[in-house]
Amino acid sequence: MASMVQFRARRGSAPAKAGSARPETQRRKTIAVNAVVLIAASALAMPVAIWLLVAQAALPFVIASAGLVGGMVSLSLHQRQRFDEAALAQVTTLMGAGLILTLLDPRLGDSGLALTLMGPVLAALLAGKTIRQLSWLATASIILLSGITALFGLAETSALAQPAMATGAIAFAVAVAVIIHTTHHINAAFVVQDKTQVSAYRHLFEHVQDAVLRYSSEGELLFASRSAETLLGCPRYQVQGTALAERVHVLDRPLYMTAFADANMSGKNRTVEVRMRRDDETSSRNIPMFIWVEVRFSPVVEDADEARHEVIVMLRDITERKDADANKTEAHRAAEEASQAKSRFLATIGHELRTPLNAVVGFSEMMSSGIGGELSATHKEYAGLIHQSGKHLLDVVGMLLDMSRIEAGKFEIDPSRFQPDEIVPACLSMIETTARNKTVSLSTEIEPNLPEIMADERACRQILLNLLSNAVKFSHPGGAVTLVIKRQGQSISFSVRDNGIGMAPMALERIGEPFFQVQDGLSRQYEGTGLGLSIVKGLVELHGGALRAMSEIGMGTTMTVLLPINGPATKMAETATVLPLHREPAAPKTSWQNEKRKAQ
Repeated sequence: MASMVQFRARRGSAPAKAGSARPETQRRKTIAVNAVVLIAASALAMPVAIWLLVAQAALPFVIASAGLVGGMVSLSLHQRQRFDEAALAQVTTLMGAGLILTLLDPRLGDSGLALTLMGPVLAALLAGKTIRQLSWLATASIILLSGITALFGLAETSALAQPAMATGAIAFAVAVAVIIHTTHHINAAFVVQDKTQVSAYRHLFEHVQDAVLRYSSEGELLFASRSAETLLGCPRYQVQGTALAERVHVLDRPLYMTAFADANMSGKNRTVEVRMRRDDETSSRNIPMFIWVEVRFSPVVEDADEARHEVIVMLRDITERKDADANKTEAHRAAEEASQAKSRFLATIGHELRTPLNAVVGFSEMMSSGIGGELSATHKEYAGLIHQSGKHLLDVVGMLLDMSRIEAGKFEIDPSRFQPDEIVPACLSMIETTARNKTVSLSTEIEPNLPEIMADERACRQILLNLLSNAVKFSHPGGAVTLVIKRQGQSISFSVRDNGIGMAPMALERIGEPFFQVQDGLSRQYEGTGLGLSIVKGLVELHGGALRAMSEIGMGTTMTVLLPINGPATKMAETATVLPLHREPAAPKTSWQNEKRKAQ
């Protein structure tokens, strides 16, 4: 009955959908057959009606003519594929005949009313919602008219009304035949549709990749799909009763049973991931093999007040996904360990190299100054080279130590308020000699009345020094480097602009990577470790700022650092986008493969 109601709600004169194709086709055939029945019954009754008409009894002729006209109109509309209108013609024919008989028979509850009531029944079987509503409205009007006629005795017995009872009985019999024929064929169509749907669902469940099981409200297995045999490695009958729960790993069994109880008793959808035993008849070893299975419990809630519900269970093998996740976790852990080992190595080597390098730099400086005695010009040149190389190595070691501390999250900044332009002279003086040797000019563009900034002054000097050093190093002889400091919203912008070799777009994407240089390999023209910008990036992130780069090959590069005026604690809404220096904790070394081996 529910299927019939759903069918009537969605049908119309438009082509039927695939889900209701069979009932819709049967409905159309039934409308055509009903029209033929009306035409045939009226045609058979017409000779008798004409004979009675000659005998001064016009009612049979009127009813037969109405049936003949209504059937022909309905058949014509059906042939034009106007199916709802064809059904309306049949309903109108029945109710029109009933109206005529009701008006001629003064008794309440006569055959005319019975024939009238056949109209809404036929509309309910064949027509849409609008026609059904109109048929009931017309029926109510005819009943009201019949009551008024019977109450006030408006109808009189006449020659036309004499054969009303016999004519009404015959018309009612024809209407009942039409209704019985319609009901039989419509119900037959829905029976076939229901069987087809059940077969389609069974075929779907049998061939779907996921295993599908259906449990009764008492926990009894009612159905198991064929795919369950592939998933569990056993025939379906072996998972009856509690056999499926017994296949769940003992450590995951409480989770499985709790999820099933939530679906069965509380009507809640639950999804859990558990390990299940899969049988392998081809294996000679008697060792159970466990796989990871995603189990989805879906209760069939027909009545919310029921204490228990049927449960549909879907099982999906997710072993490959779990293996991939475990491998990813293991690779991440190995990468973290390698990164930590690298940081420890750099820190250890840096500390071990700093002490002897300090001695080399100090003694070479003493020798150059003549403290240990006057040196010849050649020896003084050698001492200067030793001092210069030692200073370079000390700078490299210092950068290695800074980089290792930043990566380990142990670099602490000490913010204090200072004027941004105060650190410029010291940075320019430290890079001035290198710039003069390359004939690179240095200039500054500092906005007046800059506010004080809350930052680590030593770290800011190191940021500017690294940016200026890079700009000078990659500038052509005779080039120019410009330092621009200005306010930009709630941040201070430090920009270093040069007209040197520039960088390609792919190199810009790797700005800040440790040991990365634009010109890499054994044939590179520029010395350096490639740690300068990575240290700058780390220090900027510690301040809650941002590092930006714009460059074009052969046209130069502009490196911009934005530092929040109020320091690292400034809210995101008050500054540019904050780049937190976040480190994920190392993943645990255990993996589910180890647990699987323990289970075996």
